[in-house]
Amino acid sequence: MSRIGKMPIAIPGGVDVTIDGNTINVKGPKGELRRTFHDLVTFERSDGSIAVTRANESQTARAMHGLSRSLLANMVTGVTTGYDKNLEISGTGYRAALSGKKLNLSLGFSHPVEIDPPAGITFSLETPLRLKVSGVDKEAVGEVAAKIRALRVPDPYKAKGVKYAGEYIRRKAGKAGKVGAKA
Repeated sequence: MSRIGKMPIAIPGGVDVTIDGNTINVKGPKGELRRTFHDLVTFERSDGSIAVTRANESQTARAMHGLSRSLLANMVTGVTTGYDKNLEISGTGYRAALSGKKLNLSLGFSHPVEIDPPAGITFSLETPLRLKVSGVDKEAVGEVAAKIRALRVPDPYKAKGVKYAGEYIRRKAGKAGKVGAKA
């Protein structure tokens, strides 16, 4: 039995969960999420919680059991508290700016990079070097943050680029000249 899959999901107050076969709709104070799950997994609602069970003991069913429980728990957390990823920009002349909802990034290219937020995602800036990606869908927030980071991955020599807040960049030593070389 999956250790994660057998734990019930507590439904907090103010959250409405609708189960229609394998399609689950979760509505809360921050927004609404909808997902269709695999046929090998069933959801049973009891007072204040949802239990996830699998149809049989096949490898696919066992894999889907814990995954489905985690995805549903993330949906419930997303509509109640939301998710956010913090990014840091480092490098001379590198900065971010907001124009309306669009994010403009200056990352050392010959042109600024403009990013439109997908539905349900918002950008906010603490400073021109600190960016926050927020939303109710954990998967979408992580994907947008990863795409922004991929625009200019921090290099190991000067650590210039976009990184997650708190991410450690392993630094490398620069080129060491030949000892005793004549100039």
